Amino acid sequence: MVATERKYKVIGTRPVRHDGVDKVTGRAEYGADLQLPGLLIGRVKRSPHAHANIVRIDASKALQLEGVHAVVTFADFPDPGERIVGTVRGPTPLKRLVGHIMADRKVVYRGQPVAAVAATDPHIAEDALELIEVEYELLEPVLDVQEAMLETAPVLHDDLYTEEVAGIAAKGEAHAQRASNIAKHVELRLGDVEAGFAEADVVLEREYATTMVHQGYIEPHTSTALWKEDGLLDIWTSTQGAFGIRSTTAQLLDLPESRLRVVPMEIGGGFGAKLKPYLEPVAALLSKQTGRPVKMTMTRQEVLEASGPTSGTHMRVKIGAKRDGTLVAAEAHLAFEAGAFPGSPYIAGARCAFGPYNIPNHYVEAWDVVLNKPQVSAYRAPGAPAAAFGVESLLDELAEQLDIDPIDLRLKNVADEGTRRTDGATFPVIGAREVMEAIKNSDHYRSELQGENRGRGIALGFWFNGGNESSAYASVNGDGTVALVLGSVDIGGQRVALAMQLAETLGITAAEVKPQVVDTDSIGFTANTGGSRTTFASGWAVYEAAMEIRLKMEERAAQIWEADRGSVHYDDDGVIRGPAAEDGAERALTFKELAGRLAGSGGMIQGRADVKPVTVGPAFAGHIADVEVDTETGKTQVLRYTAVQDVGTAVHPSYVEGQLQGGAAQGIGMALTEEYVFGDDGRMQNSSLLDYRMPTTLDLPMIETILVEVPNPGHPYGVRGVGEVPIVPPMATVANAIYDAIGIRMRKAPATPRAILDELHPEG
Repeated sequence: MVATERKYKVIGTRPVRHDGVDKVTGRAEYGADLQLPGLLIGRVKRSPHAHANIVRIDASKALQLEGVHAVVTFADFPDPGERIVGTVRGPTPLKRLVGHIMADRKVVYRGQPVAAVAATDPHIAEDALELIEVEYELLEPVLDVQEAMLETAPVLHDDLYTEEVAGIAAKGEAHAQRASNIAKHVELRLGDVEAGFAEADVVLEREYATTMVHQGYIEPHTSTALWKEDGLLDIWTSTQGAFGIRSTTAQLLDLPESRLRVVPMEIGGGFGAKLKPYLEPVAALLSKQTGRPVKMTMTRQEVLEASGPTSGTHMRVKIGAKRDGTLVAAEAHLAFEAGAFPGSPYIAGARCAFGPYNIPNHYVEAWDVVLNKPQVSAYRAPGAPAAAFGVESLLDELAEQLDIDPIDLRLKNVADEGTRRTDGATFPVIGAREVMEAIKNSDHYRSELQGENRGRGIALGFWFNGGNESSAYASVNGDGTVALVLGSVDIGGQRVALAMQLAETLGITAAEVKPQVVDTDSIGFTANTGGSRTTFASGWAVYEAAMEIRLKMEERAAQIWEADRGSVHYDDDGVIRGPAAEDGAERALTFKELAGRLAGSGGMIQGRADVKPVTVGPAFAGHIADVEVDTETGKTQVLRYTAVQDVGTAVHPSYVEGQLQGGAAQGIGMALTEEYVFGDDGRMQNSSLLDYRMPTTLDLPMIETILVEVPNPGHPYGVRGVGEVPIVPPMATVANAIYDAIGIRMRKAPATPRAILDELHPEG
């Protein structure tokens, strides 16, 4: 670990997380733990078809079943009309959001909700689902992103027209006149890519593909709603962003946001997939009809078939270089599966593809394509892992042709401060070079790898990180502790990281800060926990709240001492010092001492802040993998793995290391075992954790970490987000290692045993 130049007292230490005891003892309350008087159980009837018109829905028999209290369908939602609403993926027709929650006249993926029931227990609810009659007219499904882009493909939405998004090189055409499965298209261009390729000595072009992959969170989606007699709606849910759920659910139900309160429960993982509502609006309508609270929880099969995985992709990448390894031109064409409704991370993939490198001429275009699969959701650096898989695989092939060490090729072309990115932005202070140098100088990279069919691979990754709005309130208690109130859902140790930043600013210990995450009525607007924004942006809010407390403490000390306000200073050690007394004695109060005197000198004090910082610190990661491939079975075993990353300032190094290790583990799953398998009819054929193969501790070595600290000058403590970028390099890292082991380039992920055997024995 490369230490920051500035030494902190709290930041950089490893205190016990504040929520740890409740979680390890089982006292923490998750969504499924909630029990309310008169609670009903809600269940969803889902389409068994991937593409079909709904001819009729008859729920009369279900309503006659004893114990059934309500049934809702699309008809029970307010008419969305032609309204356009804002979402994290941009402006979206409200009727598409409603269609995602409940199908109208057509189903566009297997598992799409068509009706829901509320009953006194789950068994009656399941029986009621069987009694709801739905008649379908089957349509041909489209399941391949390239086929979906053809003019001859079945069209999912007759009102969807290709939109040219305003990228750097957008053509600016009006919307297409023909309905299409291509929802959006963007172009990004810097320099003259044609001229760049003309001056290249070596040009390589290859095609790559990835499959849909699920985030694999432990806790299924679960929500409880209570629509009260006074018209106010309470929702308790597992979410990464209570305010986002409030906003979207209010739009779906045509409610003012002030009538809806969202309570975020403890969350059992999300990785970007618990940002949008699935069950919340349905539970709310069932509660409105029954006058009772309704709880809904997905089964694991429903999670896999009907919540958002990440996109599958098809990519074509082209790179040109001089003989000395100077990259002169690069081009990428990226087609992203959106699933049944628009909203893939196609722009993020385009922005990140060439992020670690300074290439004078490059062009990237990307498409957002609908097809008859579940609508995708965010998954940790959404879009970037697929783009990096193509670019980093091709860079290794280029290094081989040029006879240059893979890390030296990357170092020769590394992005630095001032390098212009594909999206037109200019990099501030970044750590891409330091990450590459750390790889080259690491024990892992410098070690010898011996043995038959063993290989080593590296790859780099980039994520731009997020900012957005955050709020924080902090109240000083008489015993010298501080109550910290937050709106950021804690999914990776954020409570302790934010408490540590408050403690550092006030000069107290992390244990003396009491953080809690509250509902949407109890804190100012706070954006989602996602995009690697929380420790950065909410940390900034916490810092500003603490600075307000410092100012008020100085004012109070001046009042107590009857001293001039300008002569009192709050030092970083948490001691408030003033001018010497008349007898020459030093005037000083510790934070705890002054806290104890607040009540008797004018009352307690509070600091609060609402911020929207824009000086985000981009993140870079580089990974090293050693693998062994069994050429008889095709199985790939990861022998050693090291994740190197510029983390800005490691606020709590243990949780930073955990983020790197978790991202790497998920990325290895993408590389080797995880995939959505669909039949020709659009049915997912491996929708259980027995068949959907996530790696476990038995499949992975201990993942080593190297924390490089290049502080972000745009944050009081140099913080950069760390949670997204560790998932970006693994697919390419493992693919490059497989090539080094057996001489086979895997251009489609995952490299399952069957896929490797197919490459080794193409004749069968």
